[in-house]
Amino acid sequence: MKSDDCSVADVKSQTFSVGSAERPLEARLYTPAAKAVRTRLIVFFPCGSFLSSDLDETDGFARVLAAGTVSKVLAVAYTTAQAEPFPAAAEDAHAVLSWAVRHRAKLDWNGDCLITAGVEAGGNLAAVSALMARDRGGPAVAAQLLIMPMLDAALTSCSMRSADGTSSAGMGAARAADACAAGYRDYLPRAADRVHPYASPLQSSRMKGLPPTLILSADDDPLRDEAEQYGAKLITAGVKTLVRRMPPIAIEQPDARCDCARQESAMREIAGFIAALDCPRGTTPEKP
Repeated sequence: MKSDDCSVADVKSQTFSVGSAERPLEARLYTPAAKAVRTRLIVFFPCGSFLSSDLDETDGFARVLAAGTVSKVLAVAYTTAQAEPFPAAAEDAHAVLSWAVRHRAKLDWNGDCLITAGVEAGGNLAAVSALMARDRGGPAVAAQLLIMPMLDAALTSCSMRSADGTSSAGMGAARAADACAAGYRDYLPRAADRVHPYASPLQSSRMKGLPPTLILSADDDPLRDEAEQYGAKLITAGVKTLVRRMPPIAIEQPDARCDCARQESAMREIAGFIAALDCPRGTTPEKP
């Protein structure tokens, strides 16, 4: 599915501010024309290696996500590492979930099915917000979509360590690995924070109680090993988890991961996973 697909033209968007732990955050709500859309809300955190959270850069993917899953999508910026390091972005992510539940009337969402999602650094925040929601007793999260996520600040996976510039693909992987490392340096200036599960979800020793999960990785992406390792830990803990590796991508492009996730095969995985979710009414306990 491409961004110029006729179904994407039927997705409406509106921009407003969302309250977070410390400051208002820019948000954009995408609503497809389908009548049944009120049952699902996907809270989407953009990529940017914690150094940027520009909603314009992920606008195309957010529209395709809304159209392809017949869901409302709330794309939300977060505090960048330059403005304030960890745990600011993590606290933003959890606060946004709680805000969405409290303001579901504003979003024209009935509160049935809350899903976290994100690409790269946004995938980290999607996973972290699900961990925090579990640990803090809410809000109830129905599923998480982790798309080529940054999950290990130690940067020690084989795919990360083997990223080099010996080929054109390797050059792209090396730049992607360098971007992740630079983001973590600013986001986690204190070495002790690099093993905190709310900074590095792969380091978490407690996976039980997390929602059903879809993890998409990609060949030649240095993040693929940590994504698949996280999936393996979830499966071992008994969490319903689906892990898929997509074909190689032109990772040297800044928005490569979003473009990859917009491909028909990836959207088919995402749409199928969401359609199969059991989202009964009344799963979210908070009142507006």
